[in-house]
Amino acid sequence: MTQKRITYIVIIPLLVMLMTGCSAGDDQSRKVQKKAINTILDDWHLAASEANFERYFMHFASDNSIFMGTDATERWTVAEFKPWAKPYFDEGKAWDFTPVERHVYLSDNGQTAWFDESLNTPNLGPARGSGVLVKKAESWKIAHYNLSISIPNAIVDTVVKQVDEALSE
Repeated sequence: MTQKRITYIVIIPLLVMLMTGCSAGDDQSRKVQKKAINTILDDWHLAASEANFERYFMHFASDNSIFMGTDATERWTVAEFKPWAKPYFDEGKAWDFTPVERHVYLSDNGQTAWFDESLNTPNLGPARGSGVLVKKAESWKIAHYNLSISIPNAIVDTVVKQVDEALSE
């Protein structure tokens, strides 16, 4: 085999992998990406518990990213969420969500990830978060986050009645 042919045999598959978002050692690359995502999400939660406003909000993809809170009225873009959250951070009393379990998934091209997580929270009790991250340059950023309170099925009827009463007032 000529040197030129060997070069094409090596270079062409690498170019195809780069153009399609795949990489050599795909399973290993996915593990590395998932670990990076977990690290970012853990730091995001930690930044809130430390009331570090700048660090918390730097983890969002843009001011158009979405944060959905537990109340039906809490659907904010980050641009809307920042002024609401700022007083809590300024008082040193943001929120403290500790992940208990998390599942992270990657798109085939490795540019989008989604996750769900179980959380311990001092104020809400057991809660869940889910979201979408996008890859920006070499970092992952949160594009959408949804926080929910877990309600056991055994008390759902009671909670639904309370919600109906609160909304009808």
